[in-house]
Amino acid sequence: MTTTEPITLTQYGRMAEKHWREFRPNMVAEMEAKGVLQEMLLEAEEKTAGEMHDLTMQFQKQGLTPQQAHDQAWEMVRERYLLLPEETPA
Repeated sequence: MTTTEPITLTQYGRMAEKHWREFRPNMVAEMEAKGVLQEMLLEAEEKTAGEMHDLTMQFQKQGLTPQQAHDQAWEMVRERYLLLPEETPA
Protein backbone atom coordinates (compact mmCIF):
# COMPACT_ATOMS: atom_id res chain seq x y z
CA MET A 1 0.00 0.00 0.00
CA THR A 2 1.57 3.26 -1.09
CA THR A 3 -0.03 6.59 -0.40
CA THR A 4 1.10 10.11 -1.07
CA GLU A 5 -0.67 11.42 2.01
CA PRO A 6 1.36 11.39 5.24
CA ILE A 7 -0.09 9.25 7.99
CA THR A 8 -0.98 11.15 11.13
CA LEU A 9 -0.56 9.00 14.20
CA THR A 10 -2.52 9.35 17.41
CA GLN A 11 -0.97 9.22 20.87
CA TYR A 12 -0.96 5.41 20.63
CA GLY A 13 1.02 5.39 17.40
CA ARG A 14 3.50 7.97 18.67
CA MET A 15 3.93 6.00 21.89
CA ALA A 16 4.52 2.80 19.92
CA GLU A 17 7.08 4.46 17.65
CA LYS A 18 9.04 5.89 20.58
CA HIS A 19 8.96 2.53 22.39
CA TRP A 20 9.82 0.50 19.30
CA ARG A 21 12.76 2.77 18.39
CA GLU A 22 14.17 2.41 21.89
CA PHE A 23 13.48 -1.27 22.58
CA ARG A 24 13.03 -2.83 19.09
CA PRO A 25 15.59 -1.03 16.90
CA ASN A 26 16.19 -4.03 14.64
CA MET A 27 12.47 -4.46 14.00
CA VAL A 28 12.16 -0.72 13.24
CA ALA A 29 15.15 -0.85 10.88
CA GLU A 30 13.59 -3.78 8.99
CA MET A 31 10.24 -2.01 8.74
CA GLU A 32 11.89 1.20 7.54
CA ALA A 33 13.90 -0.74 4.94
CA LYS A 34 10.65 -2.25 3.64
CA GLY A 35 8.87 1.10 3.83
CA VAL A 36 6.15 -0.21 6.15
CA LEU A 37 6.93 1.40 9.52
CA GLN A 38 4.18 4.02 9.37
CA GLU A 39 1.69 1.45 8.13
CA MET A 40 2.55 -0.93 10.98
CA LEU A 41 2.31 1.87 13.56
CA LEU A 42 -1.11 2.81 12.20
CA GLU A 43 -2.22 -0.82 12.39
CA ALA A 44 -0.96 -1.09 15.99
CA GLU A 45 -2.83 2.02 17.06
CA GLU A 46 -6.05 0.95 15.29
CA LYS A 47 -5.98 -2.48 16.95
CA THR A 48 -5.22 -0.89 20.32
CA ALA A 49 -8.03 1.66 20.01
CA GLY A 50 -10.52 -0.99 18.90
CA GLU A 51 -9.70 -3.41 21.69
CA MET A 52 -9.57 -0.58 24.24
CA HIS A 53 -13.08 0.47 23.24
CA ASP A 54 -14.48 -3.06 23.35
CA LEU A 55 -12.90 -3.90 26.70
CA THR A 56 -13.86 -0.56 28.25
CA MET A 57 -17.51 -1.13 27.30
CA GLN A 58 -17.35 -4.69 28.63
CA PHE A 59 -15.86 -3.58 31.95
CA GLN A 60 -18.41 -0.79 32.35
CA LYS A 61 -21.19 -3.35 31.88
CA GLN A 62 -19.56 -5.30 34.72
CA GLY A 63 -19.95 -2.27 36.99
CA LEU A 64 -16.63 -0.44 36.74
CA THR A 65 -16.56 3.33 36.40
CA PRO A 66 -15.53 4.67 32.99
CA GLN A 67 -12.06 5.52 34.36
CA GLN A 68 -11.62 2.12 36.02
CA ALA A 69 -12.79 0.40 32.84
CA HIS A 70 -10.37 2.42 30.71
CA ASP A 71 -7.45 1.75 33.05
CA GLN A 72 -8.18 -1.97 33.18
CA ALA A 73 -8.44 -2.16 29.38
CA TRP A 74 -5.17 -0.22 28.99
CA GLU A 75 -3.36 -2.63 31.31
CA MET A 76 -4.53 -5.55 29.17
CA VAL A 77 -3.98 -4.12 25.69
CA ARG A 78 -0.92 -1.86 25.77
CA GLU A 79 1.70 -4.61 25.58
CA ARG A 80 -0.15 -6.47 22.83
CA TYR A 81 0.57 -3.93 20.08
CA LEU A 82 2.33 -0.84 21.43
CA LEU A 83 4.76 -1.63 24.23
CA LEU A 84 6.37 -4.72 22.76
CA PRO A 85 9.01 -6.61 24.75
CA GLU A 86 12.62 -5.58 24.31
CA GLU A 87 14.60 -7.32 21.60
CA THR A 88 17.02 -9.92 22.84
CA PRO A 89 20.58 -9.67 21.55
CA ALA A 90 21.31 -12.23 18.87
